[in-house]
Amino acid sequence: MPKTGDVLSLLQVDGTVTGSFAQITFPQLLPGFQVSTKFEGGVYKVTALNDAVLAPTFLLNISTRMQVGTGDNVLIGGFILQGSEPKRMMIRAIGPSLEAAGVEGSLADPTLELHNGTGALIATNDDWQATETGSVITEDQVAEIQATTIAPLSEFESAIVATLAPGAYTAIVAGASETGGVGLAEVYDLGPAAVPTKLANISTRGFVQTGDNVMIGGFIIGNQTTQVLVRGIGPSLAVAGVSGVLADPTLELHDSNGALIASNDNWKDTQQAEIEATGIPPNDDLESAILATLDPGAYTAIVRGVGNATGVGLIEAYGLD
Repeated sequence: MPKTGDVLSLLQVDGTVTGSFAQITFPQLLPGFQVSTKFEGGVYKVTALNDAVLAPTFLLNISTRMQVGTGDNVLIGGFILQGSEPKRMMIRAIGPSLEAAGVEGSLADPTLELHNGTGALIATNDDWQATETGSVITEDQVAEIQATTIAPLSEFESAIVATLAPGAYTAIVAGASETGGVGLAEVYDLGPAAVPTKLANISTRGFVQTGDNVMIGGFIIGNQTTQVLVRGIGPSLAVAGVSGVLADPTLELHDSNGALIASNDNWKDTQQAEIEATGIPPNDDLESAILATLDPGAYTAIVRGVGNATGVGLIEAYGLD
């Protein structure tokens, strides 16, 4: 991965330039990259400047894939921005393009809502190429979404780009006309990393099923080793008035190669003292948690029910450093 000042030179003996250099998508791997190109003296230079080195970065991205239902069983993602300055964020709701990755029964037309900490609706979108202005969205966003290089691949998918003040936010993914299917919700920190505000907590709530329809959450850690607490929540949601909760959630944590890093069923069975010391242990003994110090990279957390049980569950990742 290039760092600040690194230059990749692609030499061709005839002085021509071929290939798909325009397809370089460093920001998809690590928000903060700026890519510039120059052809000079038969050399095509691609310079990747990574402003992420200007300040420590922690959680950069969260994504959760699951079966999106209707009513209380839509996909609800939450995130907290911690700091003193506004941060540029991108939220996506993905469905049709999952078919290309071999996912069957994808959500045909996902819609997206963004709410602030009081529950007020501050942005909405259905089909990212048709901007819906209002509140934090003041002008057409199509060009800006394209400029991120991570625009949705299907015109029926949704996206919102917004500069958000520190605080708590909720993104809701549902199917247009109350349809269902497998959907993906994503939140990206677009930087710049020099802004001290960071993603401190990310979570997703939805109906956990079996097989391919368990809850699968992914997150990316930036350029600094970070201690992360991952939780799989179920029974304690009932206290908040949620019905049909996942009675006994299990939790797995995998690295970017799919290798299992840790697993847990009932958080007090392992790491009890360490998890309690964070001040945010699960509220129910049957809920799961993993505390790990993780290097920069991509990680996946999987929540399922013991004995293939189903119900509403919550997956959370807290950046503790």
